[in-house]
Amino acid sequence: MAKYLLLKHYRGAPAAVNDVPMDQWTPQEISDHIQYMQDFAARLEKTGEFVDGQALAPEGAWVRYDGEGRPPVTDGPFAETKDLIAGWMIIDVDTHQRAVDLAAELSAAPGAGGRPIHEWLEVRPFLTGPPTITE
Repeated sequence: MAKYLLLKHYRGAPAAVNDVPMDQWTPQEISDHIQYMQDFAARLEKTGEFVDGQALAPEGAWVRYDGEGRPPVTDGPFAETKDLIAGWMIIDVDTHQRAVDLAAELSAAPGAGGRPIHEWLEVRPFLTGPPTITE
């Protein structure tokens, strides 16, 4: 089994087919979208493939250490993840193809008008340990 991160983006990915921003959806459309995501996760829990997932609030800040006795630096001239990442799901699957198939299914979550979004999801494998060197 290998873990993969499925990232949902606000911006930065190619436009979805049903590209209506969520803040323009009706309350029922939002509810239907969330229910789809919950049902998807519940199904993967039954197969042992679901690890975790969360939607992210749009608030947030970049923070970095700026030296002893100095306050942390927040924000900056960087792309902000609060503008980019809408949420994530971690799955643990047997093959890369299974991760791709699940991401494709997840991209069909309903959006405006109850139609599938067909959004682009980023599929990222977890970094595994470094290779063992033998001589």
